[in-house]
Amino acid sequence: MVDIVDAETRSHMMRNIRGKDTKPELLLRHALHARGFRYRLHHKQLPGRPDLVFPKYGAAVFVHGCFWHRHQGCPKATTPGTREEFWQEKFAKNIARDRRNLNQLQEAGWRVLVVWECELSRSSIDQTVNRVSRWLCSSYVTCDRAPQKS
Repeated sequence: MVDIVDAETRSHMMRNIRGKDTKPELLLRHALHARGFRYRLHHKQLPGRPDLVFPKYGAAVFVHGCFWHRHQGCPKATTPGTREEFWQEKFAKNIARDRRNLNQLQEAGWRVLVVWECELSRSSIDQTVNRVSRWLCSSYVTCDRAPQKS
């Protein structure tokens, strides 16, 4: 399949894709903050710089884009038709890096959760925030931030 834009335009578009403060990340951050959870952002001393770090709960959350991190079975995890070998290699490196970061965090004693971009759509964000809230409180004895009923 031929790209619909020229190489320079595509390069410019790809350069503008952010690695932090993405729309899905902001949606999750705002929803959890509204429920009383406090967190640190992109903790530089932790492997992979998790998007949200909850030191009080010993937890780290990554908000992964389905395309870049290859969410299995997700329609957003498509592979571009041009330069397929390049993309396959890029995606393989992303997956390996994600696995390595997750393992290093767990070995350091952190609980780790991955939230996928598609889980933060309008139709499923409440359910996802409830799940993350329950997960955060699951090993914290005095958690008073119970999930809101939907």
